[in-house]
Amino acid sequence: MTPRDERRYPKLLLRVPQVPDDAWLSQPEAARQLGIVLIRIGVLIACGHLAPAADSAGRAGVTITSVQAENAWRDSATRRAKALRLLKDTIRFF
Repeated sequence: MTPRDERRYPKLLLRVPQVPDDAWLSQPEAARQLGIVLIRIGVLIACGHLAPAADSAGRAGVTITSVQAENAWRDSATRRAKALRLLKDTIRFF
């Protein structure tokens, strides 16, 4: 089994942009910065709140700017905004 930091996005399923290494974060590091569990990163990517990206080696991750934007939103969003976002994401999922 491949370690999480070494995983890559499947090329046939997703077209993920390759970004410079200084604009990329691994998914575990993004989870640590946001203070959430790793599986939640996949949910945020699927819902469009984080931008998937590959580094120069092709490893799966997200862009630093999308993590910063998500962190800023989490810090400033009201409870109502968070509840509305959860509702929209749930509806979009189904």
